Amino acid sequence: MKKHIPNIITLFNLTAGGIAATEAVRGNLENVIWLIIAAALFDFADGLAARALKVKSDIGKELDSLADVVSFGLVPGIVLFHLLKQTPELPHPLMAYIAFLLPAFSAYRLAKFNLDSRQSDSFLGVPTPAMALFFVMIPLASFSGDAGSFMTILMDWLMNSWLALMLLTVLFSILMISEIPLLALKFKNLSWQSNKDRYLMLTGCGALLIFFGVGSMPLIILWYITFSVVISLKK
Repeated sequence: MKKHIPNIITLFNLTAGGIAATEAVRGNLENVIWLIIAAALFDFADGLAARALKVKSDIGKELDSLADVVSFGLVPGIVLFHLLKQTPELPHPLMAYIAFLLPAFSAYRLAKFNLDSRQSDSFLGVPTPAMALFFVMIPLASFSGDAGSFMTILMDWLMNSWLALMLLTVLFSILMISEIPLLALKFKNLSWQSNKDRYLMLTGCGALLIFFGVGSMPLIILWYITFSVVISLKK
């Protein structure tokens, strides 16, 4: 029975992603945010459970990728499509469909990840959950901030700039399939020496969360990418 527990958790990820996709189609972007956060927690928990129970299966690996394509590929694509459609002065309505580069490149990244044996202690390219959290949290950063605050002004500008959103779409699509090494939050133990970089990265994330609140996730994702790149260049 225990060998099925990680797969059951993965199915919770897929279920949350499926509901999020429905809410995204309806334009209920605030609901999408919490569903994707739940999906990300399930995605983290299935790997944790597999390591704790010492169970590993090929079907679990494939199932995880299929769930991630929905939760962290399709859903942010739909969210971004809505954001682009709502931007003023979008040159042509069809341009909003560039949003679906995200699920396309997510699928390619996940297929590549499944065949890559190098990504045990670090990731090569931006993980799909990080990309998804960046895009789905943009509305929350705008909704939740105090009027006139830095995050609210920044996210309001981003939500009204079709060019910035399209450039970010292309950038994240490229980053997902790139060979840039990024930290993986896989703790084999809790020692400072073994996990110094992870602890420093998480400290920065915590500082941004405290300073800017729950809407700081887009900045946290950018911090994670920047910190990982700096660390990799030092090695």
